[in-house]
Amino acid sequence: MLKRPAFHIDIDICTGCKTCMVACMDKNDLPVNILFRRVTEYTGGEWVTNPDGTCEQDVFAYYVSISCNHCENPICIRSCPTTAMHKDENGIVSVDYDKCVGCRYCEWSCPYRAPQYDPELGKMTKCDFCRDYLLEGKPPACVAACPNRALHFGEYDELVARYGKTDIIAPLPDTSITRPNLLIRPHRKARPAGSKDGRVGNPEEL
Repeated sequence: MLKRPAFHIDIDICTGCKTCMVACMDKNDLPVNILFRRVTEYTGGEWVTNPDGTCEQDVFAYYVSISCNHCENPICIRSCPTTAMHKDENGIVSVDYDKCVGCRYCEWSCPYRAPQYDPELGKMTKCDFCRDYLLEGKPPACVAACPNRALHFGEYDELVARYGKTDIIAPLPDTSITRPNLLIRPHRKARPAGSKDGRVGNPEEL
């Protein structure tokens, strides 16, 4: 098992196919409207008129696949009044269903909206890094399903050594909030975190 589990996303080759989402939904048998992994389309740009009267465009679009980042400083744990939300010895943030009262504080505090409320259970649910698969020596379902191999997983420090560490991009939140175990290879036209150059193109899917 991992000690500091992390995801690496190569946004430059992600096509937004959402196979990772479907694989996660299938593996966890998720009901409608509950998504442990979501793919955000971030888009922007417009036509620009040059001084000579010619026009050109600076349109861009890229996809960001995000699930729980099993953060180093998980705000969901700090927000949970019953200690149901916790981090285990393998660095995985999980929900103890015996303690969870479904208050949704963790959901409201998480900048990634990782905890998901299940109205049928009356409990919070979330990505557990496919802990059962890891115990069997298999990758998480989302990683295994990605047709472009844009998703990777492993020990945080090993991923940094392999892929390098880059700044978080829009539309992701400031990393200082939770210190997410997330590494990103940005799209060639990626905007920096906090940028107002673009907008989320598929809010109804998130």
